Amino acid sequence: MKFGVIVFPGSNCDDDMVYLLRETLGQQVIKLWHKDTNLQGCDFVIVPGGFSYGDYLRSGAIARFSPIMPEVQRHAERGGYVLGICNGFQILTEAGLLQGALLKNTNRKYICKNVFLRSETAHSLLTRNLPASSIYKIPIAHGDGRYYADSPTLASMQDNDQIVFRYCTEAGKVEEEANPNGSLDNIAGICNKGRNVFGMMPHPERASEALLGNEDGLKMFQAILG
Repeated sequence: MKFGVIVFPGSNCDDDMVYLLRETLGQQVIKLWHKDTNLQGCDFVIVPGGFSYGDYLRSGAIARFSPIMPEVQRHAERGGYVLGICNGFQILTEAGLLQGALLKNTNRKYICKNVFLRSETAHSLLTRNLPASSIYKIPIAHGDGRYYADSPTLASMQDNDQIVFRYCTEAGKVEEEANPNGSLDNIAGICNKGRNVFGMMPHPERASEALLGNEDGLKMFQAILG
């Protein structure tokens, strides 16, 4: 599988992702500049975290107009895989590739810490072959991570099994105390109806090496590779 990692002005997690894919998992990976209009044959496109365009106007709102995004849209429409992490998730919602929006954290503060996630579906490329309701310790680092969708959208997503991860306690309980940013229904990650576009606020690429003391995120990328 060939991976492409998009780089916007302000991206800062692109090298982390490239290192994980190339050095840890031995995959073919290239960087795609935001002004490119060719995905160069990539099977899987990753929109990494950071502060694209300085988060001016609204997180992800300017990046969604970058020249590369129409091709990402066409790639997704053809069934190609796309994963947005943190700022990447924000960009994908702004571009309409994923439903809902990411709003400012309820405490109006930037939050950087480890949280626990519960896998909510086995019907996802990120969670296939993993035990049901698995719990992962994954870091977050964001100021605009509060997931929101209106009631009809949320109901539709639940009916279509599109909620991939929820914030939970270490014991796996989905409750308000485990919600770091006020996300609706403790939602931490979702997919589209076609199940080929994914978004999540936590950073699994930052928890993917024994040297870091945490390999929970590695399991998600291993699931992608099957």
